[in-house]
Amino acid sequence: MAAVSSSPKSPFCGLRSPRGGAVGRFFSHGSSRTLTCSLRFPAQLGPLFWPWEKLLWGYKEEMDDSLRETFNLAVRSGINFFDTADSYETGRFNGRSEMLLGKFIREYKGTDKVRDNIVIATKFAAYPWRLTSGQFLRACKSSLNRMQLDQIGVGQLHWSTANYAPLQELALWDGLVAMYEKGLVRAVGVSNYGPKQLLKIHDYLKSRGVPLCSAQIQFSLLSFGDDQIELKALCDSLGIQLISYSPLGLGMLTGKYSASKLPRGPRAVLFRQILPRLDRLLHSLRGIAQRRDKTMSQVAINWCICKGTIPIPGVKSVRQAEENLGSLGWRLSSDEISELESAARDCPRKMIQNIFQTQ
Repeated sequence: MAAVSSSPKSPFCGLRSPRGGAVGRFFSHGSSRTLTCSLRFPAQLGPLFWPWEKLLWGYKEEMDDSLRETFNLAVRSGINFFDTADSYETGRFNGRSEMLLGKFIREYKGTDKVRDNIVIATKFAAYPWRLTSGQFLRACKSSLNRMQLDQIGVGQLHWSTANYAPLQELALWDGLVAMYEKGLVRAVGVSNYGPKQLLKIHDYLKSRGVPLCSAQIQFSLLSFGDDQIELKALCDSLGIQLISYSPLGLGMLTGKYSASKLPRGPRAVLFRQILPRLDRLLHSLRGIAQRRDKTMSQVAINWCICKGTIPIPGVKSVRQAEENLGSLGWRLSSDEISELESAARDCPRKMIQNIFQTQ
């Protein structure tokens, strides 16, 4: 789950209070000061990166106190927007991510105003057994029940079925419309949509009187090519906020790993293929970080901010959340942005794209 500041001056995301403001219009831009972090409860093998029963990110139930501290730090720092999904922590943990998020909100020791201002965005998986709008609507109600909330801030379609089950797609779109019309969500968004499919769903939702609020894609210096540039331009023209997941390239842009120091588990295979060929990009990140007295992670996240996206880097500890705070309150110069993007384009290997990403 990811968190973004509630400040109206945020260049990331300024989410309005649940009690006011236009439904469906959450995002605003302003000064360079904002706050961001992301709590990640890994998912069972399925639509995205995260395995599984032993879990890539190592979640265990005894981590809950630490995760609560991380959540509390985020909220105290002004963060009010959290992104999760109904497919995170399925299987043995049965929707644990949504359950914990709802629990942390209820138990937060702050004022009612702060608690009421927390907005949840959750993604609903396009499972093959969700074939009708009614089934998708029930998925939304199940998420609300797990979190014990009356309304979800942004209800998102986790991925498009256009590549393999196009007939299912329209039913899922109708499910988003039903959630919005029944007031179960304040706004709707999508994830893993390319430009062509994004334009289709935007136009369809508009014809039904439902604004498309946001679009999530993999977007980072390792996932920066023609497709991402085209999608960002389309989002800008349509008034859709782009949310960039994996802004640190699963950790490859942090400077913590090398060809001789790989992460454990499945990520090691991917890192072994890509990391040895990132010398120029990592050199640029490291140089800018040293000159700015920042970390490489903070520079990579700040680049996403400067591109007008909302980066949602995954964290699972207070220390990681505190590091994310260092990406805020400043902006890369135009020369630094050009240097990073030139190095990124020169990379012979890019991040592997999500298999559900559409055109």
